[in-house]
Amino acid sequence: MTATAVPSDLRARLAVSLVFVILGCTQGSWMARIPAIRDQVGLDTARWGVVSSASAVGDLVALTLVTLLIGRVSTRLLCLSATGLVLLNAPVLAGASALPALVLGLAVWVLSATFLNTPVNALAVAVERAHGSPLMSRFHASFSCGVLAGGAIGTLAAAGGVPPGVQLAVSSTALGVLLLVLGGRLPDEEVTTERHRRSLRQRFTPQLVLLAAVAFLASFVEGAASQWSSVFTADYLDEGAALGAATYTCFTVAILVGRLVGDRFVARWGRRVFVQVSLLTVVLGAGVGLVHPGLPYALAGFTVVGLGLACVLPAVFALAGRQPEVPPGEAVSVITIGQWPGFLLAGPVVGLLAGATSLRLALASLAVAGLGAAVLTRRISMA
Repeated sequence: MTATAVPSDLRARLAVSLVFVILGCTQGSWMARIPAIRDQVGLDTARWGVVSSASAVGDLVALTLVTLLIGRVSTRLLCLSATGLVLLNAPVLAGASALPALVLGLAVWVLSATFLNTPVNALAVAVERAHGSPLMSRFHASFSCGVLAGGAIGTLAAAGGVPPGVQLAVSSTALGVLLLVLGGRLPDEEVTTERHRRSLRQRFTPQLVLLAAVAFLASFVEGAASQWSSVFTADYLDEGAALGAATYTCFTVAILVGRLVGDRFVARWGRRVFVQVSLLTVVLGAGVGLVHPGLPYALAGFTVVGLGLACVLPAVFALAGRQPEVPPGEAVSVITIGQWPGFLLAGPVVGLLAGATSLRLALASLAVAGLGAAVLTRRISMA
């Protein structure tokens, strides 16, 4: 088993939390300024959609690179390098005024953000183990807080007429200074020696494959709810764009609330039981929102889905990082590989099902995926 050096507990927790905040804040800021960036480049909605879909290439490159490098290069170095690239690229991407610059910026953003997912979760596992009590949900809550903060900053900047590139340059500089102060307090996983190095196939133990499958299904639910909750209320229920946005907001705020309190329940119930209860809560929420179509039920249903879903992936990462056969970084990379297709496929699959039946029936896939993941969770053995 690969050892992990963890600095003083509080500073290590702050350092890992900061990386999650940086990832969330840059994402939230970017999402809030998409209309302005799109206008800078002069793209219509259709062309913007085509450009955005090209991000899948960056995802694939990032997954390949991090899978090859994790365990062979210092996890702290991988985390700091990817975080630095996120911060450096953010203002360049936001300030793009031509299509080539936008495409390049998007590719670098997706590559660095996807790459960062593995080392930061591996380091979060290390800090949690050293701390001796659950922390993973709170680390992921830091990401959610970063997204909300970035969105709020972007909204204020847009209202004040601040160009997106200037806004992201200021926020990246401030976050970069904090990273310089706290980055050295990140823990580090020792590099696996050539003698003890595992092949890629050896990482995929039965337990890690099982956890990756749960991550895939949970990511499918999150991707589907994120992309279709507002559409369900606005179009299918014919309640308009404002209430559609409110439905999505209920979902995202519920995820934040769930992550802020989730570690308490993990400590009380244990991770396997907690994940099972969480996934059954997802099924309940999906059922409320779909069996009883109407605005109150949609708002309540997606809120319950968000609460149930909030801590599933953090718990899966933590369970993977505690598997005895594989070092935490390599184990987390398996979960990242399983998680990614779930987000990628959720939107198109629900769209195709909606075209063949109706959006209401298509969103029943959330309940099916949640129930399937809950069944798989029963086979997880605690490390």
